[in-house]
Amino acid sequence: IGAVGSCSGKGVEDAQLKDPQFQTASKPTVIEVQGDEFWPLSGKPYFNAIISKSQLKPMNLMILPAEMRRILPSKTIPAFLVYKGKEWEMVYLGEDFQKRNKRFGSEWKTFAIDNKLKVGDACVFELMECRNDCLKFRVQILRGDIPSKFEDNTND
Repeated sequence: IGAVGSCSGKGVEDAQLKDPQFQTASKPTVIEVQGDEFWPLSGKPYFNAIISKSQLKPMNLMILPAEMRRILPSKTIPAFLVYKGKEWEMVYLGEDFQKRNKRFGSEWKTFAIDNKLKVGDACVFELMECRNDCLKFRVQILRGDIPSKFEDNTND
C-alpha cells in the first residue's frame, strides 16, 4: 500500500478544536500491547467505531458519526487513513445525496481487509488534517479477540 498520496497543509482549524460537539483527548496515556501501535491522542477531534457486520462484508460501509460530520466538509474529497506507517487513500463522501450519511467510499473495504478487521474490533480515527480538499485520519486498531487463555473459561 505505502504512501499513495499526500494531504499537506495547516491541519485542523483551531475553531474546530474548541467546538464542544466532538470528542477530544485529554490526559494522554501511551500503551503498547503485543507489538501493535498505541499512542496518546493529540487533542484533535476523533471518533471511535466498534466494527460491526455492516462495516465489513458484504456492505463495507463506514459511516462517520454526527459529531464528526458537523466539522467535515460537505463535499466529496480525497481522504487518507494512516496506520502503522502505511497510508490508504480513499474517497470521503461528504455530499448528502439521497439522504445518505457522510462516509468513506468503497476503498474502506481495502483498509478493512489489509488490516484484517473483524466484528468486535475497535478503531479510533483521529483527524490530523481537515482541509477543503483533503482529510487525513490517524487510525489505531484495538483487537476485540478474546485471549486464548480466557476462552477456555468461557466454555465451562
